[in-house]
Amino acid sequence: MGSTTFSGPVNATNGFVGAVQVPTYTVASAPSASAAGAGTVIYVSNGAAGSAILAFSDGTDWKRSDTGATIAAA
Repeated sequence: MGSTTFSGPVNATNGFVGAVQVPTYTVASAPSASAAGAGTVIYVSNGAAGSAILAFSDGTDWKRSDTGATIAAA
């Protein structure tokens, strides 16, 4: 399957087809939130006190998508 890199906003008029996948990490292996950049989304297998959660970078920390708290394994 090919891949494409976009440098600006993407407008989809017909929706997306197929699965959307984000990189998977643990709290300990997550990259720097500042290096990833604000708005980056990752899947953290133990980021919600040991449970899986989507997280986003606020430019400084990885934040849980459900509460906005910083990800934590415990």
